[in-house]
Amino acid sequence: MTEEKKSLEDLKELKEKDAVTDIETSEVKETVSSKDDLGRSYATGKRKDAVARVWIKKGAGVILVNGKDMGKYFARPVLQMLVNQPFSVAKVEGEFDIKATVKGGGLSGQAGALKHGISKALSLYEPTLRPLLKNAGFITRDSRVVERKKYGKPKARRSFQFSKR
Repeated sequence: MTEEKKSLEDLKELKEKDAVTDIETSEVKETVSSKDDLGRSYATGKRKDAVARVWIKKGAGVILVNGKDMGKYFARPVLQMLVNQPFSVAKVEGEFDIKATVKGGGLSGQAGALKHGISKALSLYEPTLRPLLKNAGFITRDSRVVERKKYGKPKARRSFQFSKR
């Protein structure tokens, strides 16, 4: 009987130790936002051949792209919607000012690069938004680029019409 009591006590001690180690391992990692002296976060977004450099800070929701208002730079509503997607997913519309410089590619690629840059900058500014943006697929860079032209062909895959005779 004393052996049974001893083994029961050992089990209780083990359970207590497990509870203590669970608390230590389940501590949440403290997420630190990275901001500069002016309270801004910076990130680079890329899509196709376009590269966007994005600075984000708290503000009234003004988005400047290459010194112009976003509505003037991206005239098509589809591109404006694409740029605003990270804010709508994170539910922070109109809370941040964006200053971005975009180079390379066309307007569609530039809008995609800006969306990628805004998402990365938002996740750096407020790390609690990262899971929302990651699940939506905005943090991951879309690596698809134009396929190169092959010699002997008019385009990347297009061939000349085949003639049997």
